[in-house]
Amino acid sequence: MDWKILSELKQIEQLSAESNLQPIVIFKHSTRCSISSVAKARLERAQQPAGISFYYLDLLQHRDISNLLAERYSVYHESPQVLLIKNGECIYDESHNGIDMNEIVDKALH
Repeated sequence: MDWKILSELKQIEQLSAESNLQPIVIFKHSTRCSISSVAKARLERAQQPAGISFYYLDLLQHRDISNLLAERYSVYHESPQVLLIKNGECIYDESHNGIDMNEIVDKALH
């Protein structure tokens, strides 16, 4: 998995703009949570699809970014969680054991 690191608030505007060109997936990860580690490992074992950018957010270090994402995209904060951003909108979010690469790809490309 070729993760791009989400570590600055200003990146959220860049993500929104980038999502007009291709779908963006944000994986919100808690490094202290075993369920989060399992979800991350499942994503990393899957083949990364072309045409989708994957961003990694460490929730323990950047809770402010997570809070802004929840506010901006009107999603309830969960951990682990994926947000799928397309054309500046969150079109899909999932958490915990529901995180699945096939589902992400299906939602992103259709």
